[in-house]
Amino acid sequence: MKAAWNGQVVAESDAESVIEIEGNCYFPPDSIREDFFEESNQTSVCPWKGTAHYKTLVVDGKRNEAAAWYYPDPKQGASDRVGRQFRDYISFWNGVDITS
Repeated sequence: MKAAWNGQVVAESDAESVIEIEGNCYFPPDSIREDFFEESNQTSVCPWKGTAHYKTLVVDGKRNEAAAWYYPDPKQGASDRVGRQFRDYISFWNGVDITS
């Protein structure tokens, strides 16, 4: 599977490694191209997953603020609910295309 934005693949992994949670694809942390990501100060809270932290995509000088999120410390029991560990797995929104 691939995640692409502004003409560049920003994450790529085999389908077995990607986790689907609530309709969103979460890529393993080692599948992202770190050179396209900057940490963001933005966070949000999911009642059962915990606090999400965001990253901004920067590709060819264009910025997509807080276009990726991940859970560095999921709530206890969240991985059991998902069926596997998803700590630091990254999901996307805001115009990032996910293809298989």
